[in-house]
Amino acid sequence: MKRFESRFDSLRGWGRAAASGLLIALLAACSVEPAYKRPDVETPAAFKEAPAAATGSAASVENTGTWKPAQPADDALRGEWWKVFGDPQLDALEEQAAAANQDLKAAAARVQQARAVTQAAKSDWFPKFDAGFGPTRERASAASQFLPDSAGGTTGTIWRAQVGASYEADLFGRVSSNVNAARSDEQQSEALFRSVQLSLQADVAQNYFQLRELDTDQDLYRRTVALREDSLKLVERRFREGEVSELDLSRSRNELASARADAVGVARQRAASEHGLAILLGKPPADFTFAEAPLAPVTVRVPPGLPSALLERRPDIAAAERAMQAANARVGLAKSAFFPKLDITGTFGFESATLGNLFMWSSRAFILGPFAGTALTVPIFHGGQLQANLAQARSKYDEDVAQYRQQVLVAFREVEDNLADLRLLDDQIREQNDAVGASQRAAHLSSTQYTEGAVSYLDVIDAERQVLQSQLQASHLTGTQAVATVNLIRALGGGWGDVTAGQTTVGAAAVPVDAHGATAAAVSVSTQQQVAKR
Repeated sequence: MKRFESRFDSLRGWGRAAASGLLIALLAACSVEPAYKRPDVETPAAFKEAPAAATGSAASVENTGTWKPAQPADDALRGEWWKVFGDPQLDALEEQAAAANQDLKAAAARVQQARAVTQAAKSDWFPKFDAGFGPTRERASAASQFLPDSAGGTTGTIWRAQVGASYEADLFGRVSSNVNAARSDEQQSEALFRSVQLSLQADVAQNYFQLRELDTDQDLYRRTVALREDSLKLVERRFREGEVSELDLSRSRNELASARADAVGVARQRAASEHGLAILLGKPPADFTFAEAPLAPVTVRVPPGLPSALLERRPDIAAAERAMQAANARVGLAKSAFFPKLDITGTFGFESATLGNLFMWSSRAFILGPFAGTALTVPIFHGGQLQANLAQARSKYDEDVAQYRQQVLVAFREVEDNLADLRLLDDQIREQNDAVGASQRAAHLSSTQYTEGAVSYLDVIDAERQVLQSQLQASHLTGTQAVATVNLIRALGGGWGDVTAGQTTVGAAAVPVDAHGATAAAVSVSTQQQVAKR
């Protein structure tokens, strides 16, 4: 009979333990984190400044199958988009920047930091074990040993060797919300890495085209100086023959000296641009020299795609959304502070008054049981701290929502600006080329008439100045067109895949591109993690 009662008490104890475990599991499943939903943003059906061929015209139908914009995915691998320009020197620069740029390496290190924080947050899902060994010198009072006061206390040394375990039950999703926030921060860091990577690629391309534009300007000044040296020789000969006055000679010398001074100014700008490019490549300027070569006109045309796809492709928009997810998870974390918190602890080991008897079987000691070693804490009064923390978390989420929507608006504006630039630059470059031709014709006529004595030397000077200014303006427009093309690709969120130079097209036709491709990143950072849906 006594044996039966003992078994019954044992079964009843196990039943209490199972019931306690079931209760903890149910409470852990009651997460108070709000369900995340991407905020609505006003998205136009098409870009206003997009060419007609990109918005559904007959030309667009003809190009079907020739190109297609990248599939909406901010974590999709970005292709080597700069290869659409068909410039081997630019390709080499991009590879060097991807391998050695320090800003990119710093961004990759921030990703690793965020991943470590996520891993640390996930560790709270598991119990923690610690081991300890050492003596404790203690004095026990007579009352604690149920002895009379006259007996006095006892002093002794207790040796302990034990293993401790602790575990925080995930009540009301406190641990899960913390993990979700850390995971969103990690994804934000990855999106920011892609943003830094895209900015670096675009900065290298822009700096390269600006450097080439300055090379064109240097070539123009070189030819202008040579032309004015010839003009000076002609004026000097005519002055010696008495055909012109010293005034014409002084004016000719002034124009030559001014052209040489302006050429030095362009050389100064080119040196600064070359130094800036060296820094982007991760090199000291003293170790980097780039050969001079005039800029060739850029005729690549980039399909803008749809505004809705822009929200998924741009890494800065993705980073803003990840920030919202993290803020939403931290709202749940702040809410969980209003509910009980359960910490379960336990120890097992040996303790003895002497070191020699420490590891004897009779020296074993432990704390175990359904609720032994647990601490269930319930917040009662914190002076408004919990309410303030929750209000702060909600306000941070509202702030991130506003910043996300603002980032979307900025993205739309950047695309529209660059589309408008490219559309209007075509007309401006065409008119400027006409102006260059007209100024060159006028300079030729004025030079001929001056030789014949029909016009003064002022007319020749003015005509030559007009030629130089029109050519410099044409060079500037060519550089602006190249930079605007790069800016449009940056504004659209990057490239479309591996494209060869032979696939680029001239004029308003689309560039045949593919939706997928491998990126040449400086640091291997996984971009395949998807947003955690909760």
